[in-house]
Amino acid sequence: MKNIVSSLGITVLVGVALAAGYWWGSHKDEGGGMKVESAGAISMDSAKKSERRILYYRNPMGLPDTSPTPKKDQMGMDYIAVYEGEEPAADVPANTVKIGIDKVQKLGVKTEAAGLRQLTRTVRAVGTVQLDERQVYTVAPKFEGWIERLHVNTTGQYVKQGDALMEVYSPDLVTAQQEYIIAWKGVESVKDGSPEIQASMRQLVAGALQRMSNWDISEQEL
Repeated sequence: MKNIVSSLGITVLVGVALAAGYWWGSHKDEGGGMKVESAGAISMDSAKKSERRILYYRNPMGLPDTSPTPKKDQMGMDYIAVYEGEEPAADVPANTVKIGIDKVQKLGVKTEAAGLRQLTRTVRAVGTVQLDERQVYTVAPKFEGWIERLHVNTTGQYVKQGDALMEVYSPDLVTAQQEYIIAWKGVESVKDGSPEIQASMRQLVAGALQRMSNWDISEQEL
């Protein structure tokens, strides 16, 4: 009885071992096939890349400068190889910079059509408001006296040409006006007199008028 049980146990173990070996061997072949297929794909890609012909080398900064052989620019940067099929189209300007789609996605480059638009920018600055010195005038009478009344008595009050600024009293000016009036009346009173007397009175009128003219008092203001 014991011999029969031992034989059955040995038979079961051998069967399990054979089944496990078969399963391992079949999956190993599948994995190996996958590995061979991947290696084949990689080798094919390398072959395609090596088959492409290099047309020229372009400037890394996008300048319209090419070279048939590898070289460096003035800053020590290597020229970039341009393979067959990567050359720019005929209608694209020579100074156009072209980058690959993968680099565009990595850099987040966005493009937009150029157009006219209004740009606004708020500028804040500190300034000082001052009077225009070219429009500032100083009023200084040429005779002695004092101001009796101011018609413009606040800073910044609006005035225009011809407006009265102040009323001034001057004893010297009053005296000159009285002398002019007396001399003028004298000329009128000696109309029938001798020419010498008339000339003398006219000289008095001219002297009084010249004195007031020196003070910027015109004959029309008398």
